[in-house]
Amino acid sequence: MSMNDIKLFSKKNMAYDPTGHDYLHAQRVAEAATKIYRADYDSKITAEGLYIVEAASYLHDTIDEKITMDMNTRLKEVQALLEKENISTKASHDIWNIIQHMSYSKNIEHHYQLSDEGKCVQDADRIDALGAIGIARAFAYGGHAGQEIYNPRILVMNFKNHDDYRKHKGTTINHFYEKLLKLAGLMNTRTGKEEAQRRTQYMYDFLTEFKVETGVENEA
Repeated sequence: MSMNDIKLFSKKNMAYDPTGHDYLHAQRVAEAATKIYRADYDSKITAEGLYIVEAASYLHDTIDEKITMDMNTRLKEVQALLEKENISTKASHDIWNIIQHMSYSKNIEHHYQLSDEGKCVQDADRIDALGAIGIARAFAYGGHAGQEIYNPRILVMNFKNHDDYRKHKGTTINHFYEKLLKLAGLMNTRTGKEEAQRRTQYMYDFLTEFKVETGVENEA
């Protein structure tokens, strides 16, 4: 079970992404997800399970609507890629299910139940949205999307569905309260929860300093 084609596909489609969803993000997710899988599911680890974790990590953002403008074509490309890999039908289906259902926006209205491998990938992806790298990625995406850094007149929102989340034109600082600070409470695994809590505290410290410097008081 080689990972070469998976990595090449991920790099081809994400290498120069300016929104924080680049190939280096996929690499970090793969490393963190593998670490979580080994720590939390030690007695259940299989070679196929490790492959699923790594493959889903590298592929999860290749089908993200922020990355591709032609979702139907991209989905067909990923399906074709998985069909070429020397893996079981079950493993292929699990990878597909993980990358289709792990995103934050997909789980606003309905909480999808993922496999153990999927829980590790989901936690790793959310961990990469926290801490110092999470702060950097938040402002990178905000700038790319044309968002203001902050605006006291724009209120923090509580999103009820995927469309509201995607279409809302907010600020980057509001995004911390609308999503990022909530992630630690959504983790699936013990290792994920511990790391998410550590990184979330770092973000709270950042926001405290931000308020001191700007006087902004936006928060949920």
